[in-house]
Amino acid sequence: MTRAAEPSRRTILAAAVAAAATGAAGPASAATGTRSTQGPSSLVDNRAWTSYTDWCSGTAQGTRAVAGARPGLVIAAPAGTADYTDPHTQKTATWEYATWTSPLHRLSVPSTEVIASWNAKTPAGTWLQVELTGTYSDGTDTPWYVMGRWAAGDQDIKRTSVDGQTDKKSTVWTDTFSIDDAASGLRLAAYRLRLTLYRTPGTKGTPTVWRLGAMGSDIPDRFTVPASTPGLARELAVPRYSQEIHAGQYPEYDNGGEAWCSPTSSQMIIEYWGRKPTAEQLAWVDPQFADPQVCQAARFTYDYQYGGCGNWPFNAAYAATYKDLQGVVTRLGSLTDLETLIAAGIPAITSQSFLKSELTGAGYGTSGHLMTVIGFTADGDVIANDPFSVDDGAVRRVYKRSEWETIWLRTKRYNASGKVVSGTGGVCYLYFPARPTPAQRRALAAVGVR
Repeated sequence: MTRAAEPSRRTILAAAVAAAATGAAGPASAATGTRSTQGPSSLVDNRAWTSYTDWCSGTAQGTRAVAGARPGLVIAAPAGTADYTDPHTQKTATWEYATWTSPLHRLSVPSTEVIASWNAKTPAGTWLQVELTGTYSDGTDTPWYVMGRWAAGDQDIKRTSVDGQTDKKSTVWTDTFSIDDAASGLRLAAYRLRLTLYRTPGTKGTPTVWRLGAMGSDIPDRFTVPASTPGLARELAVPRYSQEIHAGQYPEYDNGGEAWCSPTSSQMIIEYWGRKPTAEQLAWVDPQFADPQVCQAARFTYDYQYGGCGNWPFNAAYAATYKDLQGVVTRLGSLTDLETLIAAGIPAITSQSFLKSELTGAGYGTSGHLMTVIGFTADGDVIANDPFSVDDGAVRRVYKRSEWETIWLRTKRYNASGKVVSGTGGVCYLYFPARPTPAQRRALAAVGVR
């Protein structure tokens, strides 16, 4: 998180979420598990490849699908070798690689933005790259865009987004494909994703990818959103961690404190699901530092190009490195959607920006901040674990429902200088078991995630 007076890197880079669109956000449809709708207005399309049938449906060059309780994709026989010069270490290495390209997915919501996410393990000596190509609504095609170069560890490559990718119709801003001029009416109509799996030549290691997908959306410009009606009073027992007690720690991972809202929130939910790093994994952390698992989360979500820990899919991928967890990035339509998840025992990490005066009781303003929604009061107000707190004991907050819903769902807002800037339009991370209960599966489907 950064203060309102100090625009975040994401704020500087972000294009407008959407323009010249109509309609308002609403609850997701449970019918298909792929889209969020309110009446005739479609806003969000989710597609994920997760099953053995899914992995067999793509075009494989050197990869194979693996069946089992958690189907995945691995290297079978390398398609070739390639040199990669890591831009953050300047080291060049040769890697064996294999690829898998998804079938064409036609977006039910012709989109102004697309965010990919993936779940995988990458043993030492392996890593992966995710790319996207698509067809615009005018019939022309995008180039292949790199959506992330990722490894669970940092010994082989430095995980990174790739700047400077544009064809003058669209641009990739860190982790988000964005139409450059949404007001023109241009949209992305369809896309393919490509996975490239890498390993050290002559070895038998391989990444295993369990989930690959993307969320496309076309959220209308809005400064306000319709108020939802409270429908749930429940609070989940989610661990509480402060980012602020880490201020000044590990400058190589963006210096702790305000910069660590995303990994701190991620760690809370990882531990809610009963997972945490081992003592051996935490041995690198200074023993004088409290909550060393937050330092671990910051290190292993850090994007060396972005220069911070706020890369959305990198956080979801980090969560999925823990046994039998999944992580996705999506957008939701209202607090009703969050109530659906909380009722099934699924907390959510949400992204919002606001002035100090816009969120009663926060005591700060921000151009971009992540917090964890853990429940609702009897009056329908939001119970959040807000990591921007002086210590762990101060993390639990209650925020007014209407204020919180607005700062999370709007796509336009005024900053402290009175300038119109973008909002996140309902972005959230969802972490949940690889094998959800029937109730959890229904709740996820109800918000468009399968």
